[in-house]
Amino acid sequence: QVQLVESGGGLVQAGGSLRISCAASGRTFSSYAMGWFRQAPGKEREFVAFVAAISRSFGSTYYADSVKGRFTISRDNAKNTVYLQMNSLKPEDTAVYYCAARVASRPITIASSYDYWGQGTQVTVSS
Repeated sequence: QVQLVESGGGLVQAGGSLRISCAASGRTFSSYAMGWFRQAPGKEREFVAFVAAISRSFGSTYYADSVKGRFTISRDNAKNTVYLQMNSLKPEDTAVYYCAARVASRPITIASSYDYWGQGTQVTVSS
């Protein structure tokens, strides 16, 4: 079992930066692949970014086209934490951001591939 708690969301102006965090419980954090998803009002939850477990693919990363070059996902296994650094934010990035942990090797961008979810943190980008 893994419990995930996001933090760091808030209000930021367009063009600004924000870093959100996801703290995980449990001693097996390093064995989980981690993802960030987001959900805007009236829209479906969408994939944002992924980082593999260090033991698999050496912690490789993957991004949605909409955030590539602006967002960076990283993990600190010693702190049981995954981060999402968001730069050059746009109003369309406004959403609730969720982190998720994946146990088995399944499609990276599909929400149902993930086994554990946090409660989400709100990110609002003003124009």
